[in-house]
Amino acid sequence: MAGTMNKSFDVDLDFGDRNAALAVLPHTPASILRDGKLVKHNSGVYVGPVPTDALTGQCSLDYNVAEDFGYIKLDFLNVNLYQQIRDDAHLQELMTTIPPWEKLKDKTFVEQIIHIGNHFDLLQRMPEPVNSIPRMAMFLAVIRPAKRHLAGKRWADVAKTVWEKETDGSYGFKKSHACAYAHLVVVNMNLAHAANKSDAAPLTLFSS
Repeated sequence: MAGTMNKSFDVDLDFGDRNAALAVLPHTPASILRDGKLVKHNSGVYVGPVPTDALTGQCSLDYNVAEDFGYIKLDFLNVNLYQQIRDDAHLQELMTTIPPWEKLKDKTFVEQIIHIGNHFDLLQRMPEPVNSIPRMAMFLAVIRPAKRHLAGKRWADVAKTVWEKETDGSYGFKKSHACAYAHLVVVNMNLAHAANKSDAAPLTLFSS
């Protein structure tokens, strides 16, 4: 595809096993320029035609250059959490069940949860509870360097600027990604809560 375009595509797809998905999907691995050499991108692939190196089978352009020419990279990511999900119905149930938000005050519980497990102390600095998907999404953005200065502020104040892109190039989180990750946090919270309840359940002895 000739010509240039503004970079606007950033598509992440999560899988319990990315290799199983790629095994049945024709694709070309993306490339990244490191130390003057093109090497295989850790997660990026193209599912349409792209310039390809005949020796490596990878895209012959660095992924940033390829994007300038309009080639859309998809990032296939391993998220082991999905291996605990039985089917679509189970996932929908976990996504729509209100999670135990109050357990975000429990360090042991938080440490089990994807994306927030290492951020218990920061979570406790927020003056109002994280008790909804939008608030969790904002907290996930506050974790990132670009918005860390919002830590400790009330949600109404966080919401004013949390989705604005920083001009200094510091790493931030897009709202679309943060909301998707927030849903995954809820799924993990519900799975962990169910597992903890199961582990804590007393044994029932039946006499014959």
